[in-house]
Amino acid sequence: MRWQGNRESDNVEDRRDEGGGGGGLSFGGRSLGLGTIAVVVVASMAFGVNPLTVLSLLSGGGAPTSQQAPGNTPAKAPPANDPSARFVSTVLAMTEDVWREQFRAAGSEYREPRLVLFRGAVATACGQGQSAMGPFYCPGDQKVYIDLDFYDVLRDKLGAPGDFAQAYVIAHEVGHHVQNLVGTSRKMDEARRRLSETEYNALSVRLELQADCYAGIWAHHAEQAKQILEQGDIEEALNAATQIGDDTLQRKSRGTVVPESFTHGTGEQRVRWFKRGLETGDVQACDTFKTRQL
Repeated sequence: MRWQGNRESDNVEDRRDEGGGGGGLSFGGRSLGLGTIAVVVVASMAFGVNPLTVLSLLSGGGAPTSQQAPGNTPAKAPPANDPSARFVSTVLAMTEDVWREQFRAAGSEYREPRLVLFRGAVATACGQGQSAMGPFYCPGDQKVYIDLDFYDVLRDKLGAPGDFAQAYVIAHEVGHHVQNLVGTSRKMDEARRRLSETEYNALSVRLELQADCYAGIWAHHAEQAKQILEQGDIEEALNAATQIGDDTLQRKSRGTVVPESFTHGTGEQRVRWFKRGLETGDVQACDTFKTRQL
């Protein structure tokens, strides 16, 4: 992926020196250790679902409520000599350019998310986050959170190497930010109260596949504007989409596949919707909620 030499975003907070520490999380009065969190990695690391919700359900509580994240120290920018942070900052800037233009064309204004780099644990407006959860987006503070060690997990544990696969992670999370801005996330929260778990899971699949499609839209327009793609980049993203499909993750973790428990979609579905965004570059083509065939 050709990313060097492009603009870096100013919307990156480096909180890696503020590690929250601790050996677990507490939801509803019940603590969850890192062993439990490791299981959640398989279930919810697939780029986008808020793992805090999964952990809350495991602890017997409801979904975590929005709360004000502590701000004891001012956020600082990552150091200029950190190549991983520069990569993330550059990809975030590309998403800003793409979605700013998409919103402008629709007669609206894009509000840029912030991206937080952290290690270990981090306070968010959605509750405490842990690096073992993988990357996630918090609608309460409109921030994407990522521990860069996740990219090692992506390569070594999930079998999805490559810088474009890493960029896909960020683009998917920003896709959830877009959903938050246009009201899709609010509708999902409302639906949670009236649907059964199986029904809500099916709706969650559509939410995640739309975020995959939005990631494809980013790739389409970033390539048109900056010619970022190198040989093998698309294959990296498609492989990542396959490896984090619900069917692949369940097969690896339990040896069986339970479709009614899917929350992100199969690898084939994730590939299909990413490719739809990539090939069309059209937001309207990403309406996963109205289509019959996912």
